[in-house]
Amino acid sequence: MATFKSKSLLTLCCAVLLTGCNTVVMNPAGDIAHQQSHLLLISTLLMLIIIIPVISMTIWFAWKYRKNNAKAIYEPDWDHSTRLEILIWGAPLLIIIALGTLTWINTHNLDPYRPLSRLYKNHPIPINAKTLEVEVVSLDWKWLFIYPQQGIATVNELAAPINVPIHFNLTSSATMNSFFIPTLAGQIYTMPSMQTSLNAVINQPGKYNGFSANYSGSGFSEMNFKFYGMTGDAFNNWVKKIQNTDHKLDRVGYLKLERPSIKEPVSYYGSVEANLYHDILNRCIASAVDERN
Repeated sequence: MATFKSKSLLTLCCAVLLTGCNTVVMNPAGDIAHQQSHLLLISTLLMLIIIIPVISMTIWFAWKYRKNNAKAIYEPDWDHSTRLEILIWGAPLLIIIALGTLTWINTHNLDPYRPLSRLYKNHPIPINAKTLEVEVVSLDWKWLFIYPQQGIATVNELAAPINVPIHFNLTSSATMNSFFIPTLAGQIYTMPSMQTSLNAVINQPGKYNGFSANYSGSGFSEMNFKFYGMTGDAFNNWVKKIQNTDHKLDRVGYLKLERPSIKEPVSYYGSVEANLYHDILNRCIASAVDERN
C-alpha cells in the first residue's frame, strides 16, 4: 500500500511539474508552425474518434463479460452483424479519407520550398513586401548564418523582423544535419554539396530556441542557437551593430571556422566575402584559397 501511494504521489508531482512546460510546438510564434500545430491537433482529434470508443468498449466488454458476471448473455453461435460490420469498417475508412485529404492539402500548402501566401491568418503578404534572405551552413558543431542583403554573418545567433517573409537557403559543410526552430517552422535537412530551402515568418517578438535535430557526432547536443524575433527598428539596430564590427568572414576565416568545435560562442562578422556561400555549397573554398596562394 505504501509503495502504491508513493508511486501515485510521484505521478501527481510529475503531472504538476509538466503543467509549467512551454509546449512551443503547439503554441508557436510563426504562422507556418501555427498551421502545422493546427494540423497536428485536427489529426489527433480525428484519430481520437476511433481510439476513445475502442478503448472504452474494450474496458466495458472486459468488465461485462467477466467470469463471475452471470447476467451477461452467452451466445456461442453468434458470428455476424451487418450493422457492426458497417460500423467497424466504415468509421475507420471515413477517418482515413478525412486524414488523407487533410494531410495531402496541408503537405502541399506547407511545402518548405513554396513561397508564403500570407503573413498570418487573413493577412496576405503585401505586394511591396521584401523577403529577408538568409544563407544557413551547418558546421561541426555550430551554425553559420549569412545575410547577403545586409552583408553580415553570425555564428550561433539568428534574428529576423516580425511579419516579414524569410527565405532560407541551407547547406552543410561536411555532415548531414537538420535545421529546426520549433516556433518558426518544421525542420529542414542540410546536406553537403546540396541546397535545401525553407520559407517562414515570425509573428511575435521574442527569444526562441533553435537546434540541430539530426545526430551529427560528439558535439551534437551542444549544437544550439538563439533565434530572435524583433521589431523592424530593433532588427535594423541589430544589423548596424554587427556591420560596425571589424571582423570580416573571408575564405581563409571560413576554413578556420569550419574546424570542429563544441560550444562555439556567438560571434559576428561585419562583412562577408563575395560568393562565399556559393563556394561553400560547391565545396571549392579550399581550392579558391590555394589559387590565391
